[in-house]
Amino acid sequence: MNYKSHDEIVNFSRSNPTEFWAKEAEDVFWYKKPSIILDDSVKNYYKWFVDGKTNLCYNALDRHALGSKRGTAALIWESPETGNSRVFTYYELYKKVNQFAGVLKNLGVVKGDRIIIYMPLVPEAVIAMLACVRIGAIHSVVFAGFSEDSLSDRINDATPKLLLTADACSRNGKIIKLKGIVDNSIDKSINKPDHVIVLNRKLDPDLPWNEGRDIDWNELLKTKGEHYVEPEIMNSTDVSYILYTSGTTGKPKGILRDTGGYLVGLNASMKYIYDLQPDRDVIFSTSDIGWIVGHSYIVYAPLIIGIPTIMFEGTPIYPDEGIWWRIMEKYGVTLLWTAPTALRILKKYPSEIVKERDLTSLKYVFLAGEPLDIPTYDWIKDILKDCTIIDHFWQTESGWPMISNMPGVEQLKIKPGSPTKSVIGYDFLVVDEDGNEMPPGEKGILVAKPPLPPGTIGSLGIYKNPERYNQYWNTMPGNLFNTYDYAILDEDKYFWILGRADEVIKIAAHRLGTRELEEAVSSHPAVAETTCVGVDDAIKGTVVITFVVLKQGYESSETIKEEIKQKVATMVGVFAVPKAVEIVNLLPKTRSGKIMRRVLKGIYEDKEIGDLSTIEDGASIEEVTEAIKLMKLELKK
Repeated sequence: MNYKSHDEIVNFSRSNPTEFWAKEAEDVFWYKKPSIILDDSVKNYYKWFVDGKTNLCYNALDRHALGSKRGTAALIWESPETGNSRVFTYYELYKKVNQFAGVLKNLGVVKGDRIIIYMPLVPEAVIAMLACVRIGAIHSVVFAGFSEDSLSDRINDATPKLLLTADACSRNGKIIKLKGIVDNSIDKSINKPDHVIVLNRKLDPDLPWNEGRDIDWNELLKTKGEHYVEPEIMNSTDVSYILYTSGTTGKPKGILRDTGGYLVGLNASMKYIYDLQPDRDVIFSTSDIGWIVGHSYIVYAPLIIGIPTIMFEGTPIYPDEGIWWRIMEKYGVTLLWTAPTALRILKKYPSEIVKERDLTSLKYVFLAGEPLDIPTYDWIKDILKDCTIIDHFWQTESGWPMISNMPGVEQLKIKPGSPTKSVIGYDFLVVDEDGNEMPPGEKGILVAKPPLPPGTIGSLGIYKNPERYNQYWNTMPGNLFNTYDYAILDEDKYFWILGRADEVIKIAAHRLGTRELEEAVSSHPAVAETTCVGVDDAIKGTVVITFVVLKQGYESSETIKEEIKQKVATMVGVFAVPKAVEIVNLLPKTRSGKIMRRVLKGIYEDKEIGDLSTIEDGASIEEVTEAIKLMKLELKK
């Protein structure tokens, strides 16, 4: 069917889900084509293509490497941290994946075994992921910035047969020793892996070694590698991987991903949402493979449709703030996939750094991970005038986008700050806590009607924890999937995401999403980056404290602080004016770029703030702590 508009394709996919997804399933390879498209016989579980049989690795590599794309680029690795780069053709990547799949099989790994991958952004990590799904092993990639306690939690939950790591990685020129973290995490774990396979990058001269347990990666390739390993024929509903995401309880949730549904969902997303095609496009996703974006849009989706994908080891400002733009010019990138936080970091530097590069190939910049503020949108749009900037919304739970413009079908009018409308397969609503739809312009909770489309948490739920999965459905009447995000639906049916439900500040009976406050603060011309937190106050219950990073060329002053407060008063209301505006050089963040509001709140309130291992730069905590000491004195006056 030739869909002519965004609304037409989305409405058809909602009203005729089995017909729609049966057609989409024809675009991928099946050992056995499915005849049962959707099984929703178990409440809140939506199993897709249940009698189909396929393999993710075969779809990502074999059909390209053994066909017309044998010598074309598949994986492009750029590592400014180590001064290395490499281009793997489809056939080269195919050979290396087969070789490592042989290693796994010869170590006794069988279908269903769990393998934890705790590695930096190196090609071997992608090779390991693909080798796992080739033989039916279940990989669980853990971001190589998590602490030993966080890694230990995941080891205990996943009970892996093997753990894969590297001696070390580099970040902003600083060596981070991973093997020591792994050793300590295993010491703390109840369920210990049989072996640790170590990629020795020669970054840690004091590499610790546990004889009998640790095995050298390259030695294994020589002794246990194979030239060819037959792909495991997988049921569509078999688990492909576990990806842990944070939960409100502090314990990570192991999101289960199926095989066939994920394959079909990703393929459709590349076509309709990202407007990417073979023999034309190159994607540069700046995420980490430890996150869902890295799984879907560094590794699987680009390879499934047969385009080059760029894997980047580093930060947007190392060795200098022009590195991303040079890479995009070098490889003719057509789509950049990144987060607003990264752009706000780059916004602090002169625009000429971007403008001096030839970026005529770049058609799209897609952003997600947090709401895109309008000042950042305006900045990047002004620099990349001929490029379309698209904010979109999704979660680890969904595996691929939920709300987005879909230029592969029709590019709708862009409203800066809105991720646009529901995509194929989704029917989103904004409701109150009783499940009643909110009128246009009124804030509520973002929920989705069932069934959830292929490739989402709705197929298999949460590893070993069905009760936790049911919390997505049982929080309000009507059997609605709760995203736990606040949103507004406007008169044009565009969604506006206001942030997580647990990032709401209640001031004088007004419930404010942090997004609303931060938009107002960011509108000040001196502000490069900001976050607002609500802290306890004996009189008002909650007061707002705003932390601000200034653009280059501006210095902290009482005038700027008062101007920022006035912006909030004008754009939000006098009741929302921050009690204090603190100017800092850095904000405490996770290494994935998310500001850790709980840390700021916890330090201020002298409460336990938990594990700080995922802080971007420990120095920023010291700086913010000092700022809060001064702020406490001010608030006591």
